[in-house]
Amino acid sequence: MKKFKDLLIDLNACEEAVDWAWDKTIKEAVAECPRGDWLLWLAYAVKIDPLVMTKAKALCANTVRHLMKDERSTNAIDLALRFADGKATQDELDAAADAASASAYAYADYAYAYASAAAYASAASAASAAAAAAAAYASKKENQLQTANICREVLGDIIISNVNKLLSDTKSNQR
Repeated sequence: MKKFKDLLIDLNACEEAVDWAWDKTIKEAVAECPRGDWLLWLAYAVKIDPLVMTKAKALCANTVRHLMKDERSTNAIDLALRFADGKATQDELDAAADAASASAYAYADYAYAYASAAAYASAASAASAAAAAAAAYASKKENQLQTANICREVLGDIIISNVNKLLSDTKSNQR
């Protein structure tokens, strides 16, 4: 039977994450994961609903709101949260993401990139941008744990369900 670590390898998870999760079940991994960017990556890899991903990413981006010096970035977070609740359109979300990206480019500040990543919830690179922003945060480990807790709350059960389904599907295909 395929294990969670095998699925991580199949999904091309980073070596550090695979090593950390080596002997864990998916439930243990979600409960103990110290990094929100890893949970965001996994959620994307196992195809979580983009609206739910948008909410998780926006909440994670909100943890560095105090570092954002440009209103376009904080507006992108607010718009991403409204989008996740069905109160904004995709066009509005795209415009907010573009504006936040422009501010990130203009100020070379990872906090702005984080806001942009939150707005671009369906893009594969969004989790990477979120990880870069968290890494730039002064208390990196504290922020990683804070975002992991957010992801556990918003995405945890869905990640576990989707991973178990993938593992079950793989098991069925091996018969």
